[in-house]
Amino acid sequence: MKNTILLVSLPILFVLALNCLEVEAQVCRPSGKIIGKKPPHGKCNTEDDSDCCFKGKIYTTYKCSPQVSSHTKAVLTLNSFEKGGDGGGPSECDKKYHSDDRPIVALSTGWFNRKSRCLNNITISANGRSVVAMVVDECDSTMGCDEVHDYQPPCADNIVDASRAVWEALGVPKNDWGYMDITWADA
Repeated sequence: MKNTILLVSLPILFVLALNCLEVEAQVCRPSGKIIGKKPPHGKCNTEDDSDCCFKGKIYTTYKCSPQVSSHTKAVLTLNSFEKGGDGGGPSECDKKYHSDDRPIVALSTGWFNRKSRCLNNITISANGRSVVAMVVDECDSTMGCDEVHDYQPPCADNIVDASRAVWEALGVPKNDWGYMDITWADA
């Protein structure tokens, strides 16, 4: 009888352990793919070393982002939120453009969470420093390679796309701006 209970309990414990590991690893699985289109001449803004879509290239999309914690791991990227900048159209939260001299960010779709973090602050930590930045936009992980997205690919599921003010506040030398591992949390 004890052996039977042990045999039944082991698979349950195994499944529970896997679930705990998945949460700890902050897993978000791809939700689909899109096929890149070549941007019309001069239509993809490569300011801040932004990528442009390539015709026929397959890009992964996400509807989720890793679980948010007090030290959520992410990749910081550089974005312009000003009119004519590489961020494309006005910000999703307030339909306005914003000065890159202010610490502001766009979050991957899952973290943006249907505008639930709009105009709220997050704390970004890296390089031995922290900065508080306001969420003003979504870094779309579900779509891309079209006019609305400035002919750029979809964002990965773990992006905090930041203005130059964020990079400056973190004390990152300008020639190192672009991509950096960070942690962030709701402020």
